[in-house]
Amino acid sequence: MTTTSAFSALAPYGWDEAWADQFTPYVSEGLLPGRVLRVDRGQCDVVTADGVVRADTAFVTPNDPLRVLCTGDWAVVEPAGNPRYVRTYLPRRTAFVRSTSSKRSEGQILAANVDHAIVAVSLAVEIDLGRIERFLALAWESGAQPIVALTKADLVPDAATLAHLVQDVETTAPGVPVLPVSAVDGAGLDVLAAVVSGGTSVLLGQSGAGKSTLANALLGEDVMDVQATRDVDGKGRHTTTTRNLLLMPGGGVMIDTPGLRGVGLWDAETGVGQVFSEIEELAARCRFHDCAHEAEPGCAVLAAIQSGELPVRRLESYRKLLRENQRIVAKTDARVRAEIRKDWKRKGAQGRAAMEAKRGRWQ
Repeated sequence: MTTTSAFSALAPYGWDEAWADQFTPYVSEGLLPGRVLRVDRGQCDVVTADGVVRADTAFVTPNDPLRVLCTGDWAVVEPAGNPRYVRTYLPRRTAFVRSTSSKRSEGQILAANVDHAIVAVSLAVEIDLGRIERFLALAWESGAQPIVALTKADLVPDAATLAHLVQDVETTAPGVPVLPVSAVDGAGLDVLAAVVSGGTSVLLGQSGAGKSTLANALLGEDVMDVQATRDVDGKGRHTTTTRNLLLMPGGGVMIDTPGLRGVGLWDAETGVGQVFSEIEELAARCRFHDCAHEAEPGCAVLAAIQSGELPVRRLESYRKLLRENQRIVAKTDARVRAEIRKDWKRKGAQGRAAMEAKRGRWQ
């Protein structure tokens, strides 16, 4: 395999000079670069300059679940063999990670080397702004640019109502494009395709959000299976059961993922701050640098609540995600656990002091 042949064959999948430079140490061994299209049951499909090959992942199954081979990785593959093995993978530029539902509080990597994270939100049911914020926090933390795709826009024929829904989500997603789209009449699909063209996108959302239908529309063919959602709650079954990387006709690739019932944060403090950037900006103007935005004098956040500039729901959601993220981090970071215990003690002492002061006034 020559460098030129690798470029011509893999460029549509995102291969570039930087990836080629990182692969240089493996060239002398005769190993092949390739992008992982899907992973299942200890094996994976990898597209190489020689075509799509099936490879075993036994060499890249460490104890750390965040270092397992993932869809979107650039793999280092043996040129031949039965079985053929993936030796390793190139360092990731970005990684979309959530916490698992297990009690061990492990992280689960959903996609690697992603440029855009498309969060699909159905307009067929009431929009859950808190869930959108949760998805966006993970997307920002991954290093990808989030995009919210409001699917099934054809079900909202009134232009004024649709504009109002878009505005609600835009308020929840500062700095994020919010695009209403419809796979039925094609509305908005050209704009979304243009935004994500040339890079790697991952499609995320709940079951029933219309992800597979949207994927088919963007891909220009029925690649993904589609099932009807329940009329009662708009939820669907998992039509996509694995993460698949597919070429888009207008350039770039897309990773479709199974519907996510649980979206747990995983060390996403920076992502949370990005989602609630207006609160972080207000907090910088508080009188005290460690202001908890609860009852402190000179709190710019509470002042914004009182003036109506900041919705109460946004502050409550911000606090909730920060607390959740802190709990996750504390389970693996002794220093954070110590800080949380110290904070509990401080608040406990403040509470006791307040009670003593009240008792003194009562006596």
